[in-house]
Amino acid sequence: MPSSSEFVSAYALPAGLRATVRAAVTEADTAEAAGTGDVPVLATPRLLALAETAACAAVAPQLGEGLTTVGTSASVEHRRAVPLGAEIDVEAELTEVDGRRLVFSFIARAADTAQDVVIGAGTVERVVLDRERFIERAYRPLSAR
Repeated sequence: MPSSSEFVSAYALPAGLRATVRAAVTEADTAEAAGTGDVPVLATPRLLALAETAACAAVAPQLGEGLTTVGTSASVEHRRAVPLGAEIDVEAELTEVDGRRLVFSFIARAADTAQDVVIGAGTVERVVLDRERFIERAYRPLSAR
C-alpha cells in the first residue's frame, strides 16, 4: 500500500474530466417513493444520486486498479419539478483536485429540448481510496474504527 503522499502523487487526476448521465423519471425516482414528499416528481435525493453517478463516471476510467471514490460532501439546488417520464441530463465536471479530494460541479438540464432548461446544480466532493481497504474498515464494528 502506498504512503499517503505516494498515493496522492501516483493517482492524481486532471481537472476538467467530465461525464453526463441521462435518466428518465420513473415512479421509483419520485419524492413519494423516496419518502421526501408526497408529490410524483423527481426527488431531490435522486437528483443528487444522478450527480454522484456522473461524477463517478467522469473519473472511473482514470483510476488505477483497486481504487475507487466515495462521496464525502454535497450541495444541491433543485430548481424545477420534473414529472414522470421526463428525461434529464446530469453533467459533472471535475473542477478541483486537492490530493485525494476531488470536487465536481454538476448541472442538470431537461434533455432533448430546444431551450436550456436547468433543473438543478451543485457540487459533489469525493475522495480517492483503496476499495478493498475501505470495505474492510467499513465492516469493522463502529466502536473499533
